[in-house]
Amino acid sequence: MDPSQVKIPPMKDLTIDNITENVHTINSQCPDPRLKYLTERLVTHLHDFARETRLSTKEWMAAIEFLTRVGKICSDVRQEFILLSDVLGLSLLVDSIDHPKPPHSTEGTVLGPFHTHEAETAPNGGTISHDPEGESCLVLCTVKDTSGSPVADATIDIWETDSKGFYDVQYADRNGPDGRAVMRSDEDGHFWFKAIVPVPYPIPHDGPVGALLKLLRRHPYRPSHMHFMFEKQGYDHLITALYLRNDPYESSDAVFGVKESLVVDLQKVSDQHIAEKYGVEMGCSLLTYNFVLVSDTEARELREKKAMEAMSALGRRMRLVEGLPVPDVD
Repeated sequence: MDPSQVKIPPMKDLTIDNITENVHTINSQCPDPRLKYLTERLVTHLHDFARETRLSTKEWMAAIEFLTRVGKICSDVRQEFILLSDVLGLSLLVDSIDHPKPPHSTEGTVLGPFHTHEAETAPNGGTISHDPEGESCLVLCTVKDTSGSPVADATIDIWETDSKGFYDVQYADRNGPDGRAVMRSDEDGHFWFKAIVPVPYPIPHDGPVGALLKLLRRHPYRPSHMHFMFEKQGYDHLITALYLRNDPYESSDAVFGVKESLVVDLQKVSDQHIAEKYGVEMGCSLLTYNFVLVSDTEARELREKKAMEAMSALGRRMRLVEGLPVPDVD
């Protein structure tokens, strides 16, 4: 911006104690109340962190270089910044705040770094994984709203790894998408498909995030799971996953994605009628789940209620702008 077109408030003699106040002053003319509030809180917490830890120049530069490496390794098929957010627990925190769930609805979890927009549309009963070494699994699901009514024609994006724990995009010589598909629920809210039994796997740990985990003496493994993402006009966006019970990493997920309500038991097809109806063999692994979506109105009202409760607990006088809190100033 042209300096002649903006009036910058004068800064004081800068010290450790007043630098934060000065930054707030010079940022105070931002016309966007939400951006102004976010910047103010970010600067406050960053400065408090530096003062509290007595951050050294060497450590500051190490952090800058680390973030630079994170950016450099990102690509169209690898998002190291999302991975960093995941391993710090930020991804799950933001999803839980932005997509609150009333009782008995399906909880959300992390998106992860390997979702793509190239999955092919598959009909109900389709096969999403063509890994010959994978253990066949029939997946039977329903989608309902919080009143128990079926949600028809919901778009469901599904993705999982192969039997070796790799997503399709991790293979340089891949011929196209596999282990993923986009489906739609039928008029009764049902959708079903054939996949393979999920397996545990390590998140990519050959980059800066992996190096950080090693320094923290943390493992990079995720428990066995299958990703689901739901879209339907009038309903809150849902990103979730199902996790297999008794997985060795169920209680130590590297990206903090596991929630008890999303942990499921892997079953077996033991009914001949079911086997014939869905075209699988007796004894085939079976995964079932009833997903419950929250309406946009329910989610918005709950999000705003929780936001104001959180601000009140902090002793702050706030108002909502487009559903998000900003200072309520005269």
